[in-house]
Amino acid sequence: MALQEKYKELINAAQRASVRNLTVTESDNVLYINGTVSDGQAKDDLWNIYNKIDPDFRAGDLILNIDASAAAGTKAKVTTESSNLNIRKGPGTDQEIIGKAAHNEIVSVLSKANEQWSLIRTDKGKEGYVYTQYLTQA
Repeated sequence: MALQEKYKELINAAQRASVRNLTVTESDNVLYINGTVSDGQAKDDLWNIYNKIDPDFRAGDLILNIDASAAAGTKAKVTTESSNLNIRKGPGTDQEIIGKAAHNEIVSVLSKANEQWSLIRTDKGKEGYVYTQYLTQA
């Protein structure tokens, strides 16, 4: 229950954002917040609250798994020099790499978390955050 108190602001924000299928569970000293949003900005807002509570996401006591795959987005081309672009769980290099977007692949940009990070979805449905400087509007 202590983790639910620590992340109360985040849980309340998820409820206000009308996160569908919202579940909040605690297991082995980790709080899991799962759900679906239809707006990439809502997902970004939740990550920003998380970062405010746990700067740089270092505590390791929360798994925020919010799916924004229903969000509409603009198209962008991955413009790395030659390698694949890392797709991360959250907006930061300290976040887990959950996939890759190929060089020159066209992706959907769901939102911008900030000037450095964009929330994207590949055609194969992989969703996460990438470094914005490697995207060019398609």
